[in-house]
Amino acid sequence: MSQTLPHKQGSSLPTLMIGAIGVVFGDIGTSPLYAVKEALGGEHSATPTPDNVLGIISLIFWTLLIVLTIKYQFFIMRADEQGEGGNLVLVSLARKFTQGHPRMQRAIMIMGMIGVSLFFGDGVITPAISVLSAVEGLEVITPAFQPYIIPITLMVILLLFLVQSNGTAKIGRLFGPVCALWFLAIAAVGIKEILRHPEILAALNPMHGIHFLLGSGGGNTFIVLGSVFLAVTGAEALYADMGHFGRSAINWSWGFFVFPALMLNYLGQGALILGDPGTVKNPFYMSVPEWGMLPMVVLATSATIIASQAVISGAFSATRQAMQLGYLPRLRVIHTSSSEFGQIYVPLTNWLLLIAVVALVLGFKSSTNLAAAYGIAVTGTMIAVTTLAFGIVLRHLFSWSLLFSIPLLLIFLSVDLGFFGANALKFMDGGWFPVILGALLFFLMSTWRKGQEMVKCAVRKQEIPLEPFLRQLNPSDINRIPGTAVFMTQNFDLAPPALVELLKHTLTLHERVVFLSVQTENIPYVDHDKRLVMDTLLDNYYRIRIKHGFMETVDVPGMLVDCRLKDGERVVMEDTYFFLGKANFVAGHAPGMARWRLKLFLNLYRNAESPTRFFNLPSIRVVDLGTRIVLGGAE
Repeated sequence: MSQTLPHKQGSSLPTLMIGAIGVVFGDIGTSPLYAVKEALGGEHSATPTPDNVLGIISLIFWTLLIVLTIKYQFFIMRADEQGEGGNLVLVSLARKFTQGHPRMQRAIMIMGMIGVSLFFGDGVITPAISVLSAVEGLEVITPAFQPYIIPITLMVILLLFLVQSNGTAKIGRLFGPVCALWFLAIAAVGIKEILRHPEILAALNPMHGIHFLLGSGGGNTFIVLGSVFLAVTGAEALYADMGHFGRSAINWSWGFFVFPALMLNYLGQGALILGDPGTVKNPFYMSVPEWGMLPMVVLATSATIIASQAVISGAFSATRQAMQLGYLPRLRVIHTSSSEFGQIYVPLTNWLLLIAVVALVLGFKSSTNLAAAYGIAVTGTMIAVTTLAFGIVLRHLFSWSLLFSIPLLLIFLSVDLGFFGANALKFMDGGWFPVILGALLFFLMSTWRKGQEMVKCAVRKQEIPLEPFLRQLNPSDINRIPGTAVFMTQNFDLAPPALVELLKHTLTLHERVVFLSVQTENIPYVDHDKRLVMDTLLDNYYRIRIKHGFMETVDVPGMLVDCRLKDGERVVMEDTYFFLGKANFVAGHAPGMARWRLKLFLNLYRNAESPTRFFNLPSIRVVDLGTRIVLGGAE
């Protein structure tokens, strides 16, 4: 199922590992800044008694081992498509394996929309909580910095989002070394504390975690799981970024570098609290020697910026994938690098994320408050997509019977449901924010999908079969002019409205006519030799289908110049015009959709990125021919 992708060719395993350390593990690598602090010193925390400290650290260790190592690396990451991973890849695989079952396919599509929505819902919290928790280290140096925590955090976040339009190809090369230094630093700090209180190593025994869950932690035992889950935020990045670095590089980086460094630091924080329960208010920074405080704050801020950058870049990629799969209207996508794979910038996504992140910082004001908002959407995504969709893929991928598949699925689902339930208890304390944001995005996506279906139904009423239409044309009535006319269409069997309108009003047509369909496949990439399919419909009438994956950006002119028509004749852009049917839809009385919602869809439709930009068409050679269509019947 896997194949070597262009952006990984020629890269050695050590090089890929360094890159993975910076990009893949940036989010989960900054979790030590707040996970233990919230589990033992936050609003919903356990009393920092020795038994509770051992229980919490034990739960963190086994959660990382079960969720990251076993669930993702041993199982989820094997569900790849052409080497790519991520929730939308998992959804596309699940849809592929359920062909012939329309109800199940629709359910999987809804799961995908939920997954994308919740990804954005919780994704906005990462920059806010990561940067804020890093800058809060200044307050540990001296309380005099306290009034400047929020302004400094906002300044860092603002600069981070402002540089997105310039691309991150150059600064991205620093991600790996900086994060490697970060992991070495937190491991060294952890070792220092472990040597002072080696009894913390008993936390590796799972019985301490089990004992805590059975009630030793007091009345807050279950809700504390929500804080424990903070240790695995960013787990999805292992799967989502698999295509960039490969499964081997991610697995080796995790097992031999990242996981040990994280656990040394978590054990070190636990050891510090065992020696002095008062350090629970900020065990990460209080375990740092006084002389290293300021450098550690700078290093932590750098690491959190990298973690935030990874989330922002992931949001750009998820937006493009959602557009290609039809979950969102077309948005403007800018390529910021000609050599670095995946370097894109989506302006609307960037500015909406910035607004949401700034609102979070100003509204919640501290990492402790933000921790209450974190987790519910991530665990929802894990349940809705990662676990359930993988359950569908599991049987086909490993050829397992239900006897083996269901128990494994139930184990994963029970862990996810436990964390989801714990985080759901924090709904009123901040968990409502990502849920409401995710629900809003899901509503917009479902409105877009429903509206697109209505558009297809409305257009179908005006359809004219293409071949009979062409054959009935009287050549003596048509004025043929030099050049090539390209009519964009979704269905080769039907006459494009632009063609009908052109002949209706001008009776003029170019010497060569191409009916062009751009089709997004349910795979990340389409092989170069399979991207363009052409055949001759009638004399000087051609059908060309361009296929591309949902992680690719199509360049129509670039594809057409490689095309050979009859007798090897090429498509010359200087002699080619693109005719687009620009339908003017108006809201009628639509069954199944409220009129206000239909108007919302029409606003999304009208403000979507134009096909000219989206398909990279030369604007001076594009002709829009409009028709008026009422959606849902009479107005």
